[in-house]
Amino acid sequence: MIQSGILNPHLLSLLARVRHTNTLVIADSMFPHWPNVPEVDLSLVYGIPTVPDVIRAILQHWKPGSAWIASEFEEHNPEEVRREFAQAFGDTRVIPVPHLQLKARVPGSIGLIRTGERRIYTNVLLESA
Repeated sequence: MIQSGILNPHLLSLLARVRHTNTLVIADSMFPHWPNVPEVDLSLVYGIPTVPDVIRAILQHWKPGSAWIASEFEEHNPEEVRREFAQAFGDTRVIPVPHLQLKARVPGSIGLIRTGERRIYTNVLLESA
């Protein structure tokens, strides 16, 4: 029995399928469903878990390349939220792109993790190293 780290079997299975340079979407609670992208729904209630919660959990066991976030994130979120995301990403290079450009990359992703996140423009694409 797993006693530490990520416990969700669906999330573990999804992470095991990600290979070099593949991407993974970590999405807020309002992100649309993509029919051909496998989804793991971790949402419990609004705000639980947050996107940074999931980023921190994944990056403990996963080597990231780069991450993409909507450029609108900076202008629509207060400093404390931006700082929370920066801490979750650690040394991962974060590339801001327009929100619609970020969504255009979703169909090429290995999977999507839906969170309870309710803050605006907080969707992330993580690339594996």
